[in-house]
Amino acid sequence: MLGGLRVVDVTWFSLGFSFLLAFCLHRFSRYVPQKFERSHTFQLFQDLIRYGKTKAQIKRSDLLRVFDVPKRWFWHFYAVSVVWNGFLLTLLLRAIMSEEGLPKWLVDTLSFLKGEQPSTATDRPLSVWMVHILLWVHCLRRLLECLYVSVFSNGVIHIVQYAFGLSYYIFLGLTVLCVDISPSDEGSSLLSQLQWYHVAGTGLFLWASWLQHHSLALLASLRTGNTGAVKTLAHRMPHGCWFDLVSCPHYFAELLIYVSMAACLGGASVTWWLVVLYVLFNQTLTAQLCHEFYRSKFEEYPPQRKAFIPFVL
Repeated sequence: MLGGLRVVDVTWFSLGFSFLLAFCLHRFSRYVPQKFERSHTFQLFQDLIRYGKTKAQIKRSDLLRVFDVPKRWFWHFYAVSVVWNGFLLTLLLRAIMSEEGLPKWLVDTLSFLKGEQPSTATDRPLSVWMVHILLWVHCLRRLLECLYVSVFSNGVIHIVQYAFGLSYYIFLGLTVLCVDISPSDEGSSLLSQLQWYHVAGTGLFLWASWLQHHSLALLASLRTGNTGAVKTLAHRMPHGCWFDLVSCPHYFAELLIYVSMAACLGGASVTWWLVVLYVLFNQTLTAQLCHEFYRSKFEEYPPQRKAFIPFVL
């Protein structure tokens, strides 16, 4: 606990604010003098906020290229998440069945993050279980899409981005166990806790997951033929589905997936809304960079398309 604030909440607020600040600095960077654009500070900033096709747009020194790792390593993030969050779910299930409680190391970790003694596994409300399961399903789907659907080019990411991506899903799994919902607010048995917002949240999760998968499959089809064989790694202008509204519907779907989890928590968890805000600002920055890439590459790019939130942003 930091001055009455929970460590988990401070962390997510800081991450969200950092990406909001990065987005503002990027938008402001178009007005900086050309001399400053050649500075090491500016180049490092651009190198850290970009990856893949958007990183190829900027001039980078040989020193910065030393820290490149392949973008196709994205699948590592979801593999870690599937294993880690599956492990946490197993510990919770084991604690309930054996009534031995959670391992001491996990209890101590959650106590540090929450600033208080965590509830026992048997006290955990249905909402927390649902969010943890939905998170695991989401990461399993993304892992399978990275391995069998997406067609990655030779794009790269910074080693710092790679390390952040690995640690992100580990911390996210712990965050689910820290959400600020009292078990006593939802009834005694899991079945008696079922509410309309659990159904609504799950419905939104399924629709947003379909939207993201369909968008990623459409992007992959731009590089493959009818047989599924890769024909090109070039970037082409996407059309169809929500691509006619926004440049990055898969990023919008990602935001909706986290909103759906907030709905499954009854919209009552401040901690999870801080996670949603982080996802919003993170995806805003990434989508804006992709949007700018498309507009600069394709002269006929539809001017009415937004970056990732239809009719808004």
